[in-house]
Amino acid sequence: MNLFTNNQFFSLPENLFYSNIANHMIFNKTGFVTSEFHVTGLPWSPVYLFNCTRPVIFEAGFACAGRLYENDIRAILKGRQPDILFLTHAHWDHCGGTSYIKESFPGIKVAASERAASIIKRPNAQNLIRTLSKDVIPFIGEYYGIDRTELLDEPFKPFNVDIMLEDGRTIQIDDNLTVQVIATPGHTRDHLCYYIPERKILIATEASGVQDRTGNIVPEFLVDYDMYVTSMKRLMELPAEILCQGHHFVFVGREAVRDFFTRSLREAEYFKNHVIELLRSKNGSVEDVMRKIKAEQYDRNPGPKQTESAYLLNLRTRISHLAERFYSG
Repeated sequence: MNLFTNNQFFSLPENLFYSNIANHMIFNKTGFVTSEFHVTGLPWSPVYLFNCTRPVIFEAGFACAGRLYENDIRAILKGRQPDILFLTHAHWDHCGGTSYIKESFPGIKVAASERAASIIKRPNAQNLIRTLSKDVIPFIGEYYGIDRTELLDEPFKPFNVDIMLEDGRTIQIDDNLTVQVIATPGHTRDHLCYYIPERKILIATEASGVQDRTGNIVPEFLVDYDMYVTSMKRLMELPAEILCQGHHFVFVGREAVRDFFTRSLREAEYFKNHVIELLRSKNGSVEDVMRKIKAEQYDRNPGPKQTESAYLLNLRTRISHLAERFYSG
């Protein structure tokens, strides 16, 4: 596997990378990252479990993978129950399994932003989540070899948020452990990140960009480029030593985390400038630019990756935003 940023390439083994700096790695499997912190379900869209006196989980992943998350969580907790499910934002691949997890672990409380709670109540949002959740099912079997009978084929169910979160709030999860809430708009307006300062673990998901399985970092601003960059710079100031993406990878080691943020910011600027140049060469045609970017990014990625419909939905949003904000024909 090759990791690249623009024209710089270096190699990684398929499953796990250790750099030449001790204790620095990129982890892209399910399993434990530390004795307390685990990746469950699917690396493609994981649920993160922090196992302490009051276990907590972050993200709810794909609706169809609910049983996979449940099985891993039960195996780790051995009869104990998770206390809180922290959601970063109300996208289908981050909140899809929420209702299943709530039913599997009675008493668990869902925590998210007030804006996310509002989005989940909208019929159009629910319909989109149902459609995209169903579309991804065959791809999970294709990429991971999972028997379809292990996946849930039930429609996404809306849910209520039990704990409304806002920027700066701190949640106590153990005698000496806390979760800090950080508002990070840019990918979406409802996006929150979570930081466990006592363990220097940052669950950033799309607020940090997403490195795919080819090594390409995909900038993930869907509502505002400037807010996205500002949020990422704010996250960079944290002394995080474990950085969790929303998909595929966990970066371990202070230098590995800082390197990723540096590359992700560079890729965001590169993508913006590249799109503006393409808009100029294509007379402002968003459709033409979409075809070009898709050929460069999506078509070259062997997967696991978003379904084409989900990818194009996000790509159109990003290019249209840049066209409106930065392009003048």
